[in-house]
Amino acid sequence: MIDFEPSDEQQLIIETVRQFAEQEIRPVARECDEAGRLSSSVLAQAHELGLVANGLPEQFGGGGERSALAGALIAEELAWGDLSLALAILSPGLVALPVAEFGSEAQQQATLPRYAAEHFIPGALALQEPRFGSDPFRPTARARRDGESYVLDGEKALVPWIDGDDQVLIFADDDGTPQGFLVPREAEGLLATPEQNMGLHALPTVQLSLAGVRVPAAARLGEAAGCDLRRIIAQGRVALAAAGVGVARATFEVARDYAKEREAFGVKIAQKQAIAFKLADMAIEIDGARLLAWEAAWRLDQGEDALREATLAIQQVRRVALDAADGSVQVFGGHGYIREYLPEMHLRNARGLAVLEAAALL
Repeated sequence: MIDFEPSDEQQLIIETVRQFAEQEIRPVARECDEAGRLSSSVLAQAHELGLVANGLPEQFGGGGERSALAGALIAEELAWGDLSLALAILSPGLVALPVAEFGSEAQQQATLPRYAAEHFIPGALALQEPRFGSDPFRPTARARRDGESYVLDGEKALVPWIDGDDQVLIFADDDGTPQGFLVPREAEGLLATPEQNMGLHALPTVQLSLAGVRVPAAARLGEAAGCDLRRIIAQGRVALAAAGVGVARATFEVARDYAKEREAFGVKIAQKQAIAFKLADMAIEIDGARLLAWEAAWRLDQGEDALREATLAIQQVRRVALDAADGSVQVFGGHGYIREYLPEMHLRNARGLAVLEAAALL
C-alpha cells in the first residue's frame, strides 16, 4: 500500500515551519518586498530553528540528519510565507551542502562550522549565465589551471548576494567538465553588479564578472576528486519545485478565501461556476505538482540519480505556480492588480521561478 501521509516527525516539521512562516515571515513579507531588503530578524530566528544546519554533519556542529524530503517540506512552508525570504533562509545550503557532500576534508573543516555556528551566515552559488540558452552543464565561464592555481574568466547571473558571507561557490568549465570553485567575494578581478528584477524584490541578486580571478588549486570543490554537478542540479531543482508549490498554495488560498467573502449580484463569487471550477483546477494541479517534487526528493534520499524527476517537477511547478498566481489575480478582478493585495506580488514572484536554476539546495 502506498501512503502519502507525512510521518509524525515530518508532520511536526511541517507544523513548526508553517507556524514560523505565519507568525514571522508573512507579517513582514510585503514590507520587505516594498523596501527591497530582507529582515535580519527573520533570518536570525530561522537560523535558530536549524533548518539548514540540521542537515550538516555532526562533527562540524550540524544535526547530521540531512533529508531531501524533509527539506522539500521545509521549503514549501517557508515559500508559503514568502518566496524571497524562503530563498534567503535556505541560502546557507548553497555553499554548505555541496561542501558537506563533495568537499575535501580541509574544505569541510574550513567551511562547515561557520554555517552551523550561532549566527546566520548566507550562501552564494554562481551557476547561471547571462545568455540565452544558458546550460549549467556547459558553462562558458572557464577555469584554467596555472601551476598551483586556477584562473577563472566569464560571467554569472542571478547569484543570491546577501551580506554576511565572504565567499561564493562558482561553477566553471574545467577542461571540458563543469566544476565548482570556492572564491572569496573580495577576490581581485571579481566584480558584482546588483540586478533589478521583476519579482523577488527582497532577495538581492547580482551579475558576476570574472576577469582573471586567481584562486589556489585547493579551492576546487572536492579538490582532485571534483564534484557531481548532476546531483547538485537535481537538489536545486527539487528545492525550487517545493518552494514553487508553496507559492502556488499561498496564492490559491488567498483567492479561495476572497471568493468566499466577495459578493456579486447577491451571492458569493465562490458559488459562481466559473470561479468554483478555476479554484478546483488550481487545487488539483498544486497537489499533482507536490507529488512530483516529493518523488524527486525521495529518489535523492535513496541515493539515486534524480535529475530526470527533479527536472519534471520544476518544469511542472513553474507552470502550475504561474497559472495559480494568474488565476488568483483573475479571481480578485481589478483588485488583483493593486499592490495593496497579495496576488500581484505572488504573480511577480511566481514568474521568477521560470528563470532561477539553483537558488536553494536540499
